[in-house]
Amino acid sequence: MSPGGFASGGDVTGVHPAWLPPEAMRPIGARTVSVHGDGLDTVRAEVRQACDRHGGAVVAGGADLVLTLSGVDTGPDGFVVSRDGVVTTVAAEDPAGLLYGLFHVARVGEAAFGAPHPPGTHRPAHGRRMLDHWDNVDVHPVMGQVERGYSGGSLFWDGGALRADLTRVTAYARLLAACGVNAVTVNNVNVHATETLLLTDRLADIATIADLLRPYHIRMHLAVNFAAPVADLGTADPLDARVQAWWATATDGVYAAIPDFGGYVVKADSEGQPGPYGYGRDHADGANALAAALAPHGGVVHWRAFVYDHRQDWRDRTTDRARAAYEHFAPLDGRFLGNVIVQVKHGPIDFQVREPVSPLIAAMPATDVAVEVQVTQEYTGQQRHVCYLAPMWSEVLRTIRTAGPVGVSNAGDDPFWTGHPLAQANLYAFGRLAWAPDLDPREVLDEWIGLTFPGTPDVVGETLHAVMDDSWRTYEDYTAPLGVGFMVRPGHHYGPDVDGYEYTPWGTYHFADRDGVGVDRTCATGTGFTGQYPPVLARLYESVHDCPDELLLFFHHVPYGHVLHDGGTVIQHIYDTHFAGADAVAAMRDRWAALPADLVGPAFAARVADLLDEQVRGAAEWRDQITAYFFRKSGVRDAHGRRIP
Repeated sequence: MSPGGFASGGDVTGVHPAWLPPEAMRPIGARTVSVHGDGLDTVRAEVRQACDRHGGAVVAGGADLVLTLSGVDTGPDGFVVSRDGVVTTVAAEDPAGLLYGLFHVARVGEAAFGAPHPPGTHRPAHGRRMLDHWDNVDVHPVMGQVERGYSGGSLFWDGGALRADLTRVTAYARLLAACGVNAVTVNNVNVHATETLLLTDRLADIATIADLLRPYHIRMHLAVNFAAPVADLGTADPLDARVQAWWATATDGVYAAIPDFGGYVVKADSEGQPGPYGYGRDHADGANALAAALAPHGGVVHWRAFVYDHRQDWRDRTTDRARAAYEHFAPLDGRFLGNVIVQVKHGPIDFQVREPVSPLIAAMPATDVAVEVQVTQEYTGQQRHVCYLAPMWSEVLRTIRTAGPVGVSNAGDDPFWTGHPLAQANLYAFGRLAWAPDLDPREVLDEWIGLTFPGTPDVVGETLHAVMDDSWRTYEDYTAPLGVGFMVRPGHHYGPDVDGYEYTPWGTYHFADRDGVGVDRTCATGTGFTGQYPPVLARLYESVHDCPDELLLFFHHVPYGHVLHDGGTVIQHIYDTHFAGADAVAAMRDRWAALPADLVGPAFAARVADLLDEQVRGAAEWRDQITAYFFRKSGVRDAHGRRIP
């Protein structure tokens, strides 16, 4: 096993999550520990394993570390840490809080056992911190085992059946609890035929997974097809009493099998998925039908707002995909039942490397809204490129407060869990920012480095920071400029294809011509999208002079000679950033190559090295295609005389 806590091959029996490997439990396991309270089997097991490994002991009293369920007022999942004399105490009001407190002590290490300090209370910012898997039960002929999956196969499913060996699911549950995630959806939001059966005929499979997640206080959720009742009733009209009764009966069956079931996730009237529009109903009607069935059990429905016309005419510049979520959902504010959560992508398009915050998030004050981010790197290098996404998420999550973030998972059955070993940091960071959105992304990266490579020399952390700190902005530099987005190859979304989507029905255009580039989304002359924002932001984005440069082409069609706030022109910015981005990736590869492989483990080092070679190649291809395209469009030469193909 490598120092990072991962098996070098496919055998994952006994594998510990990277960010709390056995070594990281040393501050706990090297001490005497007492655990007080009922329902703490998982906490006791974690403590006992740590003590067995590091020479500590579980005792009845007189301990260095006391873990106790007590009358402290922490709220669900919260905990209090204090030190009085030589005793460190972690107290919580529920077992989940004590588990999170245990992992917190392991994370901060010896600092938890330093000088006496008064009680410090730790509460999650959000009660539900959720990951959605896009795993197909059957291997889909187009999407494969995991849609947008870059980490091998599914953790849960194998060839249409539940995996025979679910050992890794237990390790995954521990991994998620260690970073603060407490809810998981285990199947694809694009619900295919076999997934529909999970709701009825295959509940035993779901219950088996739920049993493995439960000890780590992770609640099972299920993606369901809006049209599921059609097979029995011939209709899925949400206002039909028979349909409502069907959902109530099916939901009763789910809770009979999984008493702590969390609820449903629904993608409806989107990209071919059925929905209430087929019956002349709206999304509040559809969501409320499922919510009513879940309400007696305390469940929720996450109803995705990813609804837009994916068959639009590319010649029609009045139609704007960015406007769609707001237009479909904002008028429904106040009509959703209290256990409906409208799940909104963080940007108005589709997980691009740079987008403004979706205006819908602020447009539904009477509705619970969850922000959806993509941990799996569909448009940010597909886990073949290093792209640490916490700085992007931080910009969104620290400025808004919602019902909680939802991340599209990036984990699979790859020996390194996430395909690219460094993509583990994105999964860890999602959980930590879901718990505490105000955390500094660099400090979160420090945590991941320290827990993944405990006890290694400073050069390991220095190298990883050099490679990862600015990797999101580096990826932005060598791909789509100034917020324009979608210059990728259609279908699999990897690699450059500047006009790949330009004449398609998908509504993702850049409108580059000989005179300029960008999408006019202003109220004055464009699609009117800027008007969906609150007045302060609407005025900012409406003005071509005030609009932030990084979003300029998202909101405006401008000449190539348009002057940015830094004094450079749009065309020169395109040239400069693409050359700089490719150079930065080459420097990342060199920095990694200089790190002694034994410090991180030979398998870990080799996988990262191979993928950095691919990133260098990919960044150069992006640079050459983008600069060549815009040179031919604009006729403007690079001011520095660099070679453009």
